[in-house]
Amino acid sequence: MPRGSKDKYTEKQKRKAEHIEDSYEAKGVSKDEAEARAWATVNKQSGGGEKRGGSGRETSAGSKQAARQSSARRAVATRQSSPRPGQQLEGMTKTELMALARKRDIAGRSGMRKDELLSALRKAA
Repeated sequence: MPRGSKDKYTEKQKRKAEHIEDSYEAKGVSKDEAEARAWATVNKQSGGGEKRGGSGRETSAGSKQAARQSSARRAVATRQSSPRPGQQLEGMTKTELMALARKRDIAGRSGMRKDELLSALRKAA
């Protein structure tokens, strides 16, 4: 026997469960087992009872706009952290140099000081 109240399910979900249950009973499955399998199938297909939110249905236009702006800011920051052609290595921070050394797979980079990173990157170029 399935546990819990079925009040949170939509009418469509209840009809679907009833149809599936009838189908199992026609195949010779006991009533209790058929009902349990039917609700398990409905839960697997639709995720359970009535849902709130999801798929952006209740996301306000303001929060969508804020998310877009945040995404754009992160994209700009990512582009800025990558060295541009002609960008001076000396003008980069140690963190930026470390990221570049990681991209170029320079061995021993984790223990290097900034000046050591600079010289290793110059040799690798």
